[in-house]
Amino acid sequence: MLLSRITRSKSTRVARAVSKSGLGMTVQTALPGTLPESRSATTGQNGWSSAGEDSVHHRVTTTGEVAFIAPPRSIAYSATKRVIDLTLGVLGLAATLVIGLVVAPWIKIKSPGPVLFRQERLGEHGKPFTCLKFRTMDLDAEARKQDLAHLNEAQGPVFKITHDPRHIPSLRWLRKFSIDEMPQFWNVVRGDMSLVGPRPPIPGEVASYSPRQLGRLTVKPGMTCTWQVNGRSDVDFEQWVEMDLDYIERRSTLLDLTLIVKTIPAVLSGRGAS
Repeated sequence: MLLSRITRSKSTRVARAVSKSGLGMTVQTALPGTLPESRSATTGQNGWSSAGEDSVHHRVTTTGEVAFIAPPRSIAYSATKRVIDLTLGVLGLAATLVIGLVVAPWIKIKSPGPVLFRQERLGEHGKPFTCLKFRTMDLDAEARKQDLAHLNEAQGPVFKITHDPRHIPSLRWLRKFSIDEMPQFWNVVRGDMSLVGPRPPIPGEVASYSPRQLGRLTVKPGMTCTWQVNGRSDVDFEQWVEMDLDYIERRSTLLDLTLIVKTIPAVLSGRGAS
């Protein structure tokens, strides 16, 4: 009964948060898994259906689509995660300021305009926030995105072009080694993001998510996760979602620390960067 109340409460919060972000959609999120075909589902409150004890986090929407709710984690895990975020986040922010002494002038020389790129992203439960990056694209990159839609190489609600014409050639190395994402340590320190968690999506992408894919929004987004250490752009969107949902289901302090350590060689190798 308690878990049922938690599940309904979290679903409501996600729906309200995403609605406030301007997507104009009803959201019900969840964790990975499928409903056992041998079980008959019974309809519950809020249009959910349940499929038995082993599907306690599994729910079916009124349209018959499977969705999931992230299983709760202990206060100790949440507190430890925040301490790690603050500790490593402050160190990362200090490193960003030092590297910025070289990167900022380089960006200014190669492309007059702001050094930082600011973009609205959606965080935990669909809460919008401003995500920071070192700018590596032309100033009109966002405006040109629609014109380049026919060149999109990615499947699903994501946008990727291997040789994106909006990229500033002499700044590609910032993306290759993820240096462009270092300003996000500020987002981590602020609490918008965590060091480990699904990458924060843009509202336009989330608008076309399925109920299952919306499960990515049940936890705080991060700078790295399973996707980052397993190929990044070499992984298609469906695999990416499954990796994120698997992380959400298994998340722990040990897993977070393991992914942080694995991120270092993954970033240095530049594998899967685009």
